[in-house]
Amino acid sequence: MYGAGGGPAVTHTWNCVRGKCPHDCSYCYMRRYRLGTPRLVQAELLKTDLGENNFIFVGSSTDLFASAIQDDWIKSVLEKCQKHPKNTYLFQSKNPENMLRFTAYFPPKVIIGTTLETNRPVPKEISKAPDPAVRARYLNHFTQTRMVSIEPIMDFDLKPFSDMIKRLLPDFVSIGADSQRSGLPEPDPDKVKALILELNKITNVKLKSNLGRLLNG
Repeated sequence: MYGAGGGPAVTHTWNCVRGKCPHDCSYCYMRRYRLGTPRLVQAELLKTDLGENNFIFVGSSTDLFASAIQDDWIKSVLEKCQKHPKNTYLFQSKNPENMLRFTAYFPPKVIIGTTLETNRPVPKEISKAPDPAVRARYLNHFTQTRMVSIEPIMDFDLKPFSDMIKRLLPDFVSIGADSQRSGLPEPDPDKVKALILELNKITNVKLKSNLGRLLNG
């Protein structure tokens, strides 16, 4: 288990399933590493003490709920979390449709999240994950506390995008830019500021430091 660098109130990250994420997003910082195929790290699963009263981001380095991840691996990770019920766990996935299949294994205190870079379809050369509209639709099925990560923010349509997020009633929204400078289509500063104003009407908006590059033009 490793200390996290700055998610909202997150105290730790924990990664039992490691390897190249099946979504293969072009902007992912993990692409700089030679990761190999996804695998369950049994030593991490068995030996890690998750403690109590922590806020743990589970699966921060690869998407635990990607469709290519084996069901028994996912269940093993969630069952470990159940044994430490005093923690709060963040499960964030670009495939909330698949995550819905495992709600019976969730520990009692969870926050469910997804990434919505834009309201527009994302080209497969940028990400092989389900389109943002699909992610949002399935996130809305969860009864647990919800969050949205707009990172890296891509060009969007203001009203459709803000309405998409508002319908989810997220507990918080985190917005960040493309730290990898990977050539994504990006919005202009005024559009980003307008989105922030809209979302501030309904939730707590947290701005990543890397967003300054876009906000300042």
